[in-house]
Amino acid sequence: MKFIYNVTIKVDWSITEEWLQWMKEVHMPEMIQTGCFENSRLLRLMEVDESDGPTYAAQFTAPGKEEYNRYVTDFAEALRKKSYEIWGDRFIAFRSVMEVVH
Repeated sequence: MKFIYNVTIKVDWSITEEWLQWMKEVHMPEMIQTGCFENSRLLRLMEVDESDGPTYAAQFTAPGKEEYNRYVTDFAEALRKKSYEIWGDRFIAFRSVMEVVH
């Protein structure tokens, strides 16, 4: 059974373009390179309050629970730390895990 690791991120307007480029060219490829995820996609949430900045959902597909757990154990902390070192408090992230049922 596949799992989707979803990170919903509210980004400050001051970093939006730079952050998008970093997500597409650096962070999302690094996530795939962990070997824990098969693919990824980045979506922009619509019909939400954007007064402080846009909101995105980065989704990563793990082939199973074992691969997702390996990501959490071996890679998550370092990759999160890297994000905060680059962007500081100019973003807010909320993480969730979903099981694909159909």
